Amino acid sequence: MKLWSRYHVAHAVDEVINLLTQYAGHAQLIAGGTDLLLDIQQGNHPVADTLIDITKVPELNAIEITDTHLILGAAVTHSAIEEHTAIRSRATCLAESCGVVGGPQGRNVATIGGNVVHGLPAADGTLSLVALSAEAEVASADGRAWYPVGSLFLGPGKSIVDPTKHLLTRFKLALSRPHEGSAFKRIMRPQGVALPILGCAARVKLDETNSKFAEVALCLGPVGPTPTRAESVEAALVGLAANDETIQQAALLAREDLHPRTSKYRATSEYRVEMIELLVRESLQLAISRARTGETVSTGSGRGF
Repeated sequence: MKLWSRYHVAHAVDEVINLLTQYAGHAQLIAGGTDLLLDIQQGNHPVADTLIDITKVPELNAIEITDTHLILGAAVTHSAIEEHTAIRSRATCLAESCGVVGGPQGRNVATIGGNVVHGLPAADGTLSLVALSAEAEVASADGRAWYPVGSLFLGPGKSIVDPTKHLLTRFKLALSRPHEGSAFKRIMRPQGVALPILGCAARVKLDETNSKFAEVALCLGPVGPTPTRAESVEAALVGLAANDETIQQAALLAREDLHPRTSKYRATSEYRVEMIELLVRESLQLAISRARTGETVSTGSGRGF
């Protein structure tokens, strides 16, 4: 069975954009292909006649660390992120979340940009990108522009990034500094590969005494059609003591304010509400500990129930 007619291997961003322009909506970008190839095989993808392989574009595979920021190519694999020392120590939740995606073979080819382009609200790495206030650069025939990562999501499987017209090139995010820490926790259902029931990425900044919250970011999914920021919880925590009592209050508030639906593939709404409380509490506790001690990523960020 013939799945496509033409296959191009691009070596530069401009070459990718020129090919997309040439095929005028009739070509599709491919990197890891872990989602796209299944869609094509199952007949669920309308554009599959021409594929443009972007895995050989150096800019898309680069990991650049400055004193303050991480620049991450969109074709960088989950394994490369999980194993990178600077990401583990200064964007810890991102390394943790990429380390629980699928199995080792999938992580070796699946890219951080693929989850964003496919608009997956349960994508573990994406939850961390949103919690870390990452920005994404999108290239097209009209040039390049930066967007907050969360703004790219329109709904399950829907993104403003059209892979027949646009190329997601890279992400940019601030690296943690003293008094800052992050963590990722997940509940998963083993089902061939681990299927996320719920994930939570937390980032905290403490005051100079390490006793109060100065900034908080929490992103959970899948709670709604897009990665969900727990904005009421974030706002309520700022200025309060970073202790177990406050964390428990925050976890209860998240439970009250967030309303995941029942999913036949994941869990009931009632169970997932209970897990919101657990994951918010545990991710905040770990992020605070890291902000105070500077410890790096640990293993075991996901539970299998």
